[in-house]
Amino acid sequence: MSAAAPAELAEVDVDVSMPAAEPGYARILLATEGRAIPDAAIARVAELADRSGPTDPSVHVFSIARIHGVSFGFPNPGLLPTKRELAALREIVDSAIRRLEREGIEAEGHVLATRKATARICQEAIKEECQAIVMAADPDRNRLVGDMLWTQEPQRVRRRAKVPVFLVSDGD
Repeated sequence: MSAAAPAELAEVDVDVSMPAAEPGYARILLATEGRAIPDAAIARVAELADRSGPTDPSVHVFSIARIHGVSFGFPNPGLLPTKRELAALREIVDSAIRRLEREGIEAEGHVLATRKATARICQEAIKEECQAIVMAADPDRNRLVGDMLWTQEPQRVRRRAKVPVFLVSDGD
């Protein structure tokens, strides 16, 4: 029996650097179904915004003014949002725009009255060519109960949207 020569160890280059972070988004929709937009949502948008691309990131701030229903199959003025409610929602949008601009992110936005908030938020994301949606949300509820609650609108958006939806606890 002959003695086997010891095996030589080959030198191998191993890359031990951290994997590249997930790329950010150039267009983000910051949406609300009427609740105030918390600082956590602004921070999440700032975190998701792609500042390394050829263009600066931009955010579209969008708020839903709820139409409460119909009367005998026809829209009823008593069910529409009041001027005071619309003004409060415009202030929420304007405040979010100011806070985003302080973070160095270009932003614009508007308020829209509708009965179908989920569909309109998803349509707005498509219309504005947004790559992600950020919304403040309450904790998830049982789906049967949640489908009847206006506060579960962000969860319905998450189920229906064709782009990633990031829900942020509103901290209440």
